[in-house]
Amino acid sequence: MKLQIHSVHFDADQKLLDFIQRKSSKLETFYDRIIDGEVFLRIDKGEHSRENKLVEIKLNIPGATLFAKQQDISFEAATDEAVESLRRQIKKHKEKNSVR
Repeated sequence: MKLQIHSVHFDADQKLLDFIQRKSSKLETFYDRIIDGEVFLRIDKGEHSRENKLVEIKLNIPGATLFAKQQDISFEAATDEAVESLRRQIKKHKEKNSVR
């Protein structure tokens, strides 16, 4: 899967980028028709002093766009949660479209 990763107002290290790529590519085991995706990494300056790492993932699949946004104490934890959310959305999308 082609994945574009954008780190907003900071430079993400290669280890983090590889982690996100590896986690996101596991979604292809659940649905092999994912076209591409975009990931945005942000550091939130809100009142959550510890949980300020924000990950947004958008996946383009035939006929739909899936989106997950998670905030946690690390980018890795937020990525895990966002990928799990997308896995559930993919499962729901497949069930809905297989009924037809």
